[in-house]
Amino acid sequence: MLAEGATFLDIGGYSTRPGAKEISPETEQERVLPAITTILESYPEALISIDTFRSEVARAAVGAGACMVNDVSGGQLDPAMFATVAELGIPYIGMHMRGTPATMTSLTQYDDLITDIYRELVEMAVKLNRLGVKDVILDPGFGFAKEVEQNFKLLKELEHFTLAGYPLLVGVSRKSMIYKTLGTTPEEALNGSSILHAWALERGARILRVHDVKPAMEAIQLWKRLETV
Repeated sequence: MLAEGATFLDIGGYSTRPGAKEISPETEQERVLPAITTILESYPEALISIDTFRSEVARAAVGAGACMVNDVSGGQLDPAMFATVAELGIPYIGMHMRGTPATMTSLTQYDDLITDIYRELVEMAVKLNRLGVKDVILDPGFGFAKEVEQNFKLLKELEHFTLAGYPLLVGVSRKSMIYKTLGTTPEEALNGSSILHAWALERGARILRVHDVKPAMEAIQLWKRLETV
């Protein structure tokens, strides 16, 4: 991934797929800490993001060498997360989600999809700023408490989220919005992922969370070339 151009590596030990079972903080740490230390032993220049919603896991991961927290709950599942990130002085990626991975598929009702998500993300960012966290990245949370049609509406109107003034991360790689629409499988969703990555970049995304680094970097390179014409 690093050789193919990845800016940073996102390491997580807790599955956030719909219906995923809960694991203990101890088990989560047992999964991620050896991965972080092993990677940094071989690639000391690597930038590692810890994908967790638990402050204690975040703290341990940063102690092991991680330099950023990627929280799929946007601070909702651990009230100590924001203060921990502020204390550690590291960047924070806050994603929009409702409920937990086990319950989120039943929480897809919104008064107004874009307005509700925008408001909840900005409220999160403001709380972090007030604690002294200056590097906040927003992730609208494709596939998390959102149905396929809602995901496409979110992507179509993504540029609205740039108005908040924070960098925007998009994670659509190989997700169900692609393969359910095309009637295929996650394994066959690379082409669809690349297409949506290009659309996301055009609509304001500045970080792509992906499975396939080389195709994503090619999409970024071509988009940048287009922007210079």
